[in-house]
Amino acid sequence: MDLARRMFMGQLARLAAGASLVPLATVAEAAINDQPPRRGGDPTKRYAMLIDLRRCIGCQACTVSCHLENDAPLGKFRTIVSQYEVDDPETSDMSTFFLPRLCNHCDNPPCVPVCPVQATYQQEDGIVVVDAERCVGCAYCVQACPYDARFINDKTQTADKCTFCTHRLEAGLLPACVESCVGGARIIGDLNDPESTIARMIAEHRDELQVLQPEKGTLPHVFYLGMDERFVDRPEAFASIWEIRGTDNEELHYEFSGH
Repeated sequence: MDLARRMFMGQLARLAAGASLVPLATVAEAAINDQPPRRGGDPTKRYAMLIDLRRCIGCQACTVSCHLENDAPLGKFRTIVSQYEVDDPETSDMSTFFLPRLCNHCDNPPCVPVCPVQATYQQEDGIVVVDAERCVGCAYCVQACPYDARFINDKTQTADKCTFCTHRLEAGLLPACVESCVGGARIIGDLNDPESTIARMIAEHRDELQVLQPEKGTLPHVFYLGMDERFVDRPEAFASIWEIRGTDNEELHYEFSGH
């Protein structure tokens, strides 16, 4: 589908449903248990990611490598590392807490059933992807995602998000964010393989692992080890990388913010 037609179809979809109105959230919640059949991917695998927050140093290597690998528009990110200043409840000392965030590739993804053209779907290996050829950019899935993991790509006018770098996994490579993590904080693998690193770590740390917003019933498959319980609910933070523009508003480069 060419860009002009996609934009036109997206505008029609937004007008038809009143995308700026409250009922969209109701539609997303109502459809959460009405998942269409999974398609594509390896049915023998179930991919997941474990993020060891004890090893994350907030360097943003994952954010940058993902951005370059997937050619995301400036100011839009498939994964970010949010940075917080937190106080120790016992000593009141301040410290920095880093929280990597990305699509959670849920077992019950609310973004899938709200797509009017089935452009967003879940593969049999659990990875949630977007068919850019079908997507009309209506942003229903963006609003349905409780993890702020989706955005409309300014270049393609279609929904965009983390895909666990499926193109790399299929080639026997690690996702860009995992490969570039200097602290080794990101572990990806097949939960159906009991000998995989992620399966062994989940078995070892099962009582310590947490997911974001478990009350949503989405069954996230991004697990956190070393999570501060204050951040299990929806945190509000922004990417620690900002785009820099020149006097003529031309895109120049990125720099790290201090927050």
